[in-house]
Amino acid sequence: MIRVFAIGDVVGKTGVEFIRSVLPAFRRTEGVDLCVINGENAAVSNGITPDLCEELFVSGADVITTGNHVFRRKELYDYLDDNDFVLRPANFPGSTPGKGVCIVDKGRYRVGVVNLLGTVYMEPVGNPFAAAETALRELSDCSVILVDLHAEATSEKRAMGFFLDGKVSAVFGTHTHVPTADEQILPGGTGYITDLGMTGTEQSVLGVKPEIIIEKFRTNMPARFDFAEGDPMLCGCLFDIDEKTGTCQRVERICIR
Repeated sequence: MIRVFAIGDVVGKTGVEFIRSVLPAFRRTEGVDLCVINGENAAVSNGITPDLCEELFVSGADVITTGNHVFRRKELYDYLDDNDFVLRPANFPGSTPGKGVCIVDKGRYRVGVVNLLGTVYMEPVGNPFAAAETALRELSDCSVILVDLHAEATSEKRAMGFFLDGKVSAVFGTHTHVPTADEQILPGGTGYITDLGMTGTEQSVLGVKPEIIIEKFRTNMPARFDFAEGDPMLCGCLFDIDEKTGTCQRVERICIR
């Protein structure tokens, strides 16, 4: 059995530091074989930098996924081309830096990881369902396949889960920063959760200072989204996967405070 730990959107310095403080011990005590972290908002305001990627790798990440903010930091562009284990969504145009699929070779088994971006209420990019089909062909020799769908609409995420049911080992949603209570194993054996939640300051509005978001809603005026500081939480999900069949045997939602 392979134990996979998927961690929701890391938000700011608080999220990065909390991962560094708790993830190494959690990996040991829970017997985690592979860890996927969405680093979409690790940098100040949003995006992620090469230094922050390295910090997440040192803390225990095997693969870092991203989303709609992946290209906010120009210093990441070359890093995306050079590092196979930092992904941008696969349905961005092929001319953009980086790649949307990677393979983690564990010797006894190979794990494929796919990063996709939703299109409902999001930027116009390629069709994520078509991109998923292309990725599956690329990962045909992997016994375990994981998919991070970075999307706004729960309907799109649910649809992707059923579309990939029986074809991949786990589908987990990111982007909305609020953990959903629908962790489950779909009929075909695919582990699923609509959103992993976020890793950052708990008393916040999706990681941002509440007063900023309140003022934006009250006035409809633009605002700089400064990240909140305070007590952190880490949200994610554990998936126990049969390494031979690739089917998910157990799903457990995790929240560490």
